[in-house]
Amino acid sequence: MAPRIGPMGEELQMPDKDAKAMMGTEDTPGGKASPNPQNLRPSVFHSIKFFVLCHSLLQLAQLMISGYLKSSISTVEKRFGLSSQTSGLLAAFNEVGNTALIVFVSYFGSRVHRPRLIGCGAILAALAGILMTVPHFISEPYRYDHTSPGGINLTSKDPRWVGAWWLGFLISAGAVALAAIPYFFFPKEMPKEKQELRFRRKGLEVSDLPVSKGEDSSSEQSPADSPEKKDNLAQIAPDLTVIQFIKVFPRVLLRTLRHPIFLLVVLSQVCMSSMAAGMATFLPKFLERQFSITASYANLLIGCLTIPLAIVGIVVGGILVKRLRLGPLHCGTLCLLGALCCLILSTPLFFMGCSSHQVAGISHQPGAQPGLELFPGCMESCSCPSDDFNPVCDSSTRVEYITPCHAGCTSRVVQEVPDKSQVLYNNCSCVAGGGPVSAGSCDSACSHLVLPFMILVSLGAALASVTHTPSFMLILRGVKKEDKTLAVGIQFMLMRVLAWMPSPVIHGSAIDTTCVYWAQSCGRRAVCRYYDHDLLRNRFIGLQFFFKTGSLACFALILAILRQQDKEERTKATKPNPGLQQQLLASEAKKEPEESRV
Repeated sequence: MAPRIGPMGEELQMPDKDAKAMMGTEDTPGGKASPNPQNLRPSVFHSIKFFVLCHSLLQLAQLMISGYLKSSISTVEKRFGLSSQTSGLLAAFNEVGNTALIVFVSYFGSRVHRPRLIGCGAILAALAGILMTVPHFISEPYRYDHTSPGGINLTSKDPRWVGAWWLGFLISAGAVALAAIPYFFFPKEMPKEKQELRFRRKGLEVSDLPVSKGEDSSSEQSPADSPEKKDNLAQIAPDLTVIQFIKVFPRVLLRTLRHPIFLLVVLSQVCMSSMAAGMATFLPKFLERQFSITASYANLLIGCLTIPLAIVGIVVGGILVKRLRLGPLHCGTLCLLGALCCLILSTPLFFMGCSSHQVAGISHQPGAQPGLELFPGCMESCSCPSDDFNPVCDSSTRVEYITPCHAGCTSRVVQEVPDKSQVLYNNCSCVAGGGPVSAGSCDSACSHLVLPFMILVSLGAALASVTHTPSFMLILRGVKKEDKTLAVGIQFMLMRVLAWMPSPVIHGSAIDTTCVYWAQSCGRRAVCRYYDHDLLRNRFIGLQFFFKTGSLACFALILAILRQQDKEERTKATKPNPGLQQQLLASEAKKEPEESRV
């Protein structure tokens, strides 16, 4: 008779029919099997491919909310009278929740029903998207003109134009809510995954059983105290208590941060992410101000040029690493070349723009007619309110006035043209010849440069994205095997804390310093009406240039360290080993007496 096998062996040798029955009963209420044989058929929610599809759709929907938030920054500023620093702070709060919860989710993620946790998080994100639209419904109607008793038909080129900014949040939130529904029907563990975890747990039970009294009783130690596992946080995290997790985490964190390659790669990615965060948040506004284009056209250019080329750059970087089988040294070289070319392409951006046009009473340019920078006596009798904003443009002299009242105009004419109506103001005492002047701001003299500007920006984004995969490989190949999972988590946490959170605020503060005329609302400073275009371009592009230079410097240091390590390895390979030489001499000495005997 064969020896009796315990309960553990019986479970390991479970027949396929019993395994299928268990798979069908573990996720049913009460664990009771359903008598219906159709329940044993594989469900679509037990397919890992369907889970990947659902997760891709959910990530796409969530990115719609964050992406739409950044694209509507300039509109929200005009609607609620916010400064760029305040709007940058709003964009930064999008990362606060991720950063605050990433550690807790990493720890408790393996202890709960993960698909349902993802679904609950998606529902929470959908509610947040709906919450963003609440100010539109509870605030007063938007009043863009206080000077005329008659609601004027604005065009999208008017600086006071505010579109249906809230509608995109409702659509994105609805998409996230729909994408979250399948997660509530997925099992806690996939069938294949359940079998693997069962074997793994039983294997751990076997290793914990005492074999004899003379053997080491290391199996009685806790997972955190085991010498083989004490540093492998990724494997022992599911078995740790909260106190043990807190004790182990700082030691592994400090050891990972002390690795020079890891630290420099993370710093370079922080610089790249700071550049990307600032550009994603304020590039549409920069294009609107610098080239006099609409918000929709600015976002269309970014969506059609910059983002696709950035995706292409990531794919090309991955293909180069895979096909050429690049090692750490060559990955560092590829990162350095990508950052250098990106920096070179950003240099011409400093000169692609034009100066601000003249605004009567605000700015004065050399060679302009004297007296235009100050409001002359022609409008003293008009008693113009200081907080109104209804710009008009004298196209003959390219001088803009804050309101028709500031231009001394007394009459208004509406001309009907195909597809739109044009408003003209006549009898303007402050305008040479009495007018007419047209409603709206003066167009930029360099609007034709917007496409070359965006092509250079997009090419720079593509070259910067080429460094994404090789820099990620440097992290995976540079840290210890047991620390790879934690290293990736630390990487993303530091990128959020040091880049995606502060960068929008830094860029917004820099943009605010270039403002030359602030609107007033309830006695406080509100939205900026006019910027110094040259100063705006130099500071915005200058910040981008600064972060690109920092990334280039980090990659240069990484390459220098990798070359030094490669040189040391080659020296060790060519240098003779004294211990090996002594062993060879000893073996030869033993052979000599044997040969003499022969």
